[in-house]
Amino acid sequence: MFKQVKPKMWKAILAAVVVILACWGLVGKSDHSDSPEEIRKVAKATARLDPVMIDNPDATTSAKMLAIEDIFRRKKNAGFNGNVLVVQKGKVLFQNSYGYAHLKEKDSLSSDSKFQLASLSKPVTAIAVLKLVQDKKISLQDTIQKFFPDFPYPGVEIGMLLSHRSGLPNYIYSFPDSVRQNRNYPSNMDVMRWYAQVENKPQPYNKPNRSFHYCNTNYLVLAAIVEKVSGSSFGNYLRKQIFLPLGMANSYLITDTSAIAMENRTAGYERGRKIAKDYYDDVVGDKGLYSTVGDMYRFYSGISTGMIIDKKLLTEALTPRSFERKGVRNYGYGFRMHIKEDHSVRFVYHGGWWKGYNTMMWISPEDESVIVVLGNTYNRNTYDVKELMEVLHGKENVGDIDKDI
Repeated sequence: MFKQVKPKMWKAILAAVVVILACWGLVGKSDHSDSPEEIRKVAKATARLDPVMIDNPDATTSAKMLAIEDIFRRKKNAGFNGNVLVVQKGKVLFQNSYGYAHLKEKDSLSSDSKFQLASLSKPVTAIAVLKLVQDKKISLQDTIQKFFPDFPYPGVEIGMLLSHRSGLPNYIYSFPDSVRQNRNYPSNMDVMRWYAQVENKPQPYNKPNRSFHYCNTNYLVLAAIVEKVSGSSFGNYLRKQIFLPLGMANSYLITDTSAIAMENRTAGYERGRKIAKDYYDDVVGDKGLYSTVGDMYRFYSGISTGMIIDKKLLTEALTPRSFERKGVRNYGYGFRMHIKEDHSVRFVYHGGWWKGYNTMMWISPEDESVIVVLGNTYNRNTYDVKELMEVLHGKENVGDIDKDI
């Protein structure tokens, strides 16, 4: 039967299949098998996680809206290019897009534009790991060797990785060219194998649990553990366990190059120059997640209401873990925070920088204020939230927080 089909007919059939797959968003390397229709259906079903627009604001709210608009007008004049969302008590005070997704093409940003979150990916990775803890598939006291027996640094527990207390060296500077050759863009598993095989073991920063030291290796390892335990790619695990339950229809890893993942994806720039793909771009968990301001609010809303992990475990994530140095800054499991004198949490936040992208998410649990700022042209004013905090909470309640971010 098949022999009777002419070669030209086979080519036509193959072309038709490719077109169909492209329409479904499945051409290219994909971390998922969900059709666009399925994704949109889930997003609609979870619309309660979205903030509400204010139709008739009172005088106080109107003043806040105008003040926030003025702050971002000045940020735009200072070079900010990106998207912003400001929400208080579930209501949108301000949302806007400034500039372009691609500077050369001058295609305007929209609310659906996807930005590389850089280190703002870490809170998502942390929740993914804590989901495995909740499901009793791993423990916070498990060491890396339980999953990767040849990993050369003993005594490092999952809780230490989450809180940056592992003492591990930074993978970006760990390996000579002789180790890295023959691999253009390594994956997490490649780097884990390098650590196991390298002749001269990179010097650790410190002994496990000796002190806080922010290090991207921690979250590379965590994503590798998720893959090892779940038996699926990190992207697929995120999709099934976090993105789909929360209706985060615009969130994908950099490694997902399917049509639907690439749609509305921005490029990163520095000094007007587009940043080329980095050697370590495909290493994820510490970075690598593309998302939107709306999806990041859904992430906040979903974890705050116990949709992914229970509130007891979320409290663990938001508990400060390091007290070697005095000060208001601290770190929990995947979240930075400002703490009060009694060590209770005042603000929760995380920022990111990677290859032209600047990102910031700032949360005030006491009055449910959420600020999400995503930029794709390197500009440090992305991180300046003091004026915004003064508008939301009053100058007398904010103090000098800029130096403590």
